[in-house]
Amino acid sequence: MRKWVLAIAIVVLAFAADEVYAQMQLRQLMADKLQAAQKLLEAIATADFKKISEQADKLSQIANQAEWVAYKTKGYELHSNEFRRAVETISRKAKDKNIDGVTLAYMDLTMSCVRCHQHVREVRDASRSVPFPPIAAAPREGRRELRP
Repeated sequence: MRKWVLAIAIVVLAFAADEVYAQMQLRQLMADKLQAAQKLLEAIATADFKKISEQADKLSQIANQAEWVAYKTKGYELHSNEFRRAVETISRKAKDKNIDGVTLAYMDLTMSCVRCHQHVREVRDASRSVPFPPIAAAPREGRRELRP
């Protein structure tokens, strides 16, 4: 019996360690994304199209990693696709040396980040909340009382 308990404990710990590692990888990806986005803004401000292309390539690589997927929801997929499209537009406009186009695409990129992070917070908070209040806490009106 002790062997089974020990085996189950090891499996649970391995699963928890794997989950922690995945969270650490995702956090690192988000930090890398933020750094590349900041460098991209700097390149846009100086109209350095070579650096714009380099940072857009970095963002594209980050967004295409498997660890990028934080939640498997339609909303998350939508925001991730918006992010990727904005990065592609930045790259295309940088090749054309179109600073206004790059700037507008950067704004789209930023909005996709903000919306996605909002979505992730909502999903995370919803998974932590209690689905229904206890019956005793429900309002009395609308409930029929039992009479002897």
